Amino acid sequence: MIRPPLQGFRVLDLTNVLAGPFCGHQLAHLGADVIKVESREGGDLARQLGADPDLNAKLMGVSFLAQNAGKRSITLDLKQPRGREVFLALVRTADVLIENFRPGVMDRLGLGHEALKAHRPGLVYCAISGFGQTGPLRDLPAYDQIIQGMSGVMSITGDAASAPLRVGYPMADTVGGLTAAFAVAAALADPQREQHGGRFIDVSMLDAVMATMGWAVSNHLIADRPPTPMGNDNVTASPSGTFRTGDGLLNIAANKQAQFEALCRVLGHEEWCEDVRFSERQARLRHRRELSDLIEQVLSQHSADHWWPRLTAAGIPAGPVVSVPQALAHPQVAARGLVAPFAQVPGVGRDIRVLRPGFQLDGEPPSVPTPPPQLGEHTRELLAELGLSEAEIDRLHQDHVT
Repeated sequence: MIRPPLQGFRVLDLTNVLAGPFCGHQLAHLGADVIKVESREGGDLARQLGADPDLNAKLMGVSFLAQNAGKRSITLDLKQPRGREVFLALVRTADVLIENFRPGVMDRLGLGHEALKAHRPGLVYCAISGFGQTGPLRDLPAYDQIIQGMSGVMSITGDAASAPLRVGYPMADTVGGLTAAFAVAAALADPQREQHGGRFIDVSMLDAVMATMGWAVSNHLIADRPPTPMGNDNVTASPSGTFRTGDGLLNIAANKQAQFEALCRVLGHEEWCEDVRFSERQARLRHRRELSDLIEQVLSQHSADHWWPRLTAAGIPAGPVVSVPQALAHPQVAARGLVAPFAQVPGVGRDIRVLRPGFQLDGEPPSVPTPPPQLGEHTRELLAELGLSEAEIDRLHQDHVT
């Protein structure tokens, strides 16, 4: 068993739904002790979200289960003075706090970064919001699709007939969470963070998404070429995109000259290599549609499953377009250990499977020992760790603090 790199660090996770919990998901799998601090009334909203209504009613919604394995849950009413006292006691044991409230909410509770670093000088405080803590839009709420639209992502998703389209999963939330986890891990690597008064990390989902847009943004900034929706075609190369076969769709990325020439050989049309329309990279871009039509005429003779092993054997990057269930069932995914099983999860009443992070450490996929927690499942345990007596814990519960 590998020693997780964040073992020994404690993270207080005050976040809801996706961006923040996905950050905590990464940190938990890296070994951090992630404690979800949840409201008494329903907890993380994701507990009520997902495709299984029965689980939503149990406050164990699929959306919650997807990214909260390995965490512990405590319920606290931060609006009550005693609740804030308990929270501050937790802060004094923590290395990181992540929250995704609107800017100013934690300050109004008296629990903002400036207040908390007096109790924990080395605290890494990470605030995740739609637009960040500064700028004219700082106070506006934002969900994934809002950010997809305002970042320009939707404007380049789809083709000329279908754009703008949202990406088919909440990519803005996910990118925001990954960005936050990266920044937190970097801050924890600073051995002098206590002398610096901790670190304040301001993650804007809008910034985070636009920072990942790479060539789409740079073509405009540097080459003064605004990006346009190109559907399944690669803006930089041809033939590179999605092609119809006799049965199924096939992605082909013959981006290099040698790959294009190999493609011509596999398809039995080496004469394309000498055709002035296709013989060099820029010509292929100008005549993309003509070349794609010729390729699809040949591909129509067989299925995607027939073609893609032959293409990859010739050094041409290719792969079938499959559904999510098909992808999950693929032996490659099984070999990498991406899916983690948990047996008879409390509050769920059956086995579940969730995704681990998409990397391996020293040859092993990171894992966590415990399933996603029930709301407040670890409240008594954590209060006892803070030194409270059984009677004090009972009183907090009776007073609706926990």
